[in-house]
Amino acid sequence: MVQGTTHPRFAACREAMAANLADGYDLGCGLAVVEDGEVLVDLWGGFADAAQTRPWRADTLVNIWSTTKGVMALAVAMAVERGQLSYTTPVAEVWPEFAAGGKEAISLDLIMSHRAGLNGVETPLELDDLYAWTPYVEALAAQTPLWEPGSRCVYHALSYGHLTAESLRRADGRMPGAFIADEIAGPLGLDLHVGLPESEDHRAAEITASDDSSEWVAEIERTGYGHAMKNPSAHALTPNERGWRAAEIPGGNGQATALALATLYGTLAGGGGDLISPGGLKAATAERFDGMDVSMNAPTRFGAGYRLGGPESQIGPNPNSFGHTGWGGAFAFADPDAGLGVAYVMNRMLGYADDAMTRHCRMMDTIYGAL
Repeated sequence: MVQGTTHPRFAACREAMAANLADGYDLGCGLAVVEDGEVLVDLWGGFADAAQTRPWRADTLVNIWSTTKGVMALAVAMAVERGQLSYTTPVAEVWPEFAAGGKEAISLDLIMSHRAGLNGVETPLELDDLYAWTPYVEALAAQTPLWEPGSRCVYHALSYGHLTAESLRRADGRMPGAFIADEIAGPLGLDLHVGLPESEDHRAAEITASDDSSEWVAEIERTGYGHAMKNPSAHALTPNERGWRAAEIPGGNGQATALALATLYGTLAGGGGDLISPGGLKAATAERFDGMDVSMNAPTRFGAGYRLGGPESQIGPNPNSFGHTGWGGAFAFADPDAGLGVAYVMNRMLGYADDAMTRHCRMMDTIYGAL
């Protein structure tokens, strides 16, 4: 049921994936580990659809939800290194309309560490407005912060992507999908897309979800920070719709293989290759926040858009690791200390119950056990 290859050191990864599939924690999935350009793990297995008629293949794409945020963080970091953007100066310098509503001092540092007070909008919007780009970014530009910027960390589930990417578009002229294709996916030959052409739909896995996969949404609403879940509202199975796949939603609709993400993060673990300098990476991954995300009642560490590693992190135990997780269980990260790029993608979304932790720990334990 599990296909692909592993370096002998990582043979246990195949067993872990097989166990997750056999136990029903996964329907279909991919796992990849890359070190210094060498593919140590490239595994896939299970099914790409709920009816279990389409086997998961090496080139199966899947929606990676917020794992997309790490790709967007790199795009911004590249623009910062080129002098097109700045982490510390007001976003309104490149996006004048954004100064409305008392936001004239908000910087990318605040946005990318989820402290801008803009985890959602109060203007009633539909998903089509999110897909169309302009209505959503105009609503964000007109919005008054929902709390004092910088006063707390509240996860910006969808707004993070449009806020960062509109800043990039104003400075560079390209939409996020084009920038990522031209500057990141193209040069590295990655099967990674933000805005999936209809011609590639046949490769896209069907998302499925457990009954508790949306518990975190309800938890955020209970904490009083539910703006991120409304105006518009996306549910667990929204990525199966053509409109979602076609749109550019850099906070959550990347489509990728595990190998593409691991290759990208392997490049970053090695210093950035031709994409970005070690200094540019250091600036992007410098800690901006270490504390509680009050919307999730959970400890977190953020750089400029990257989640940072550590003992309680889902992106590796080493504190210098950086990357991002995705709703339902996906993750991708660079571990510079170990020299690894790691990625796991899947189409069965789980909540935060024991099943999800068992699945995650099996993968992480086998990877780091091999080291």
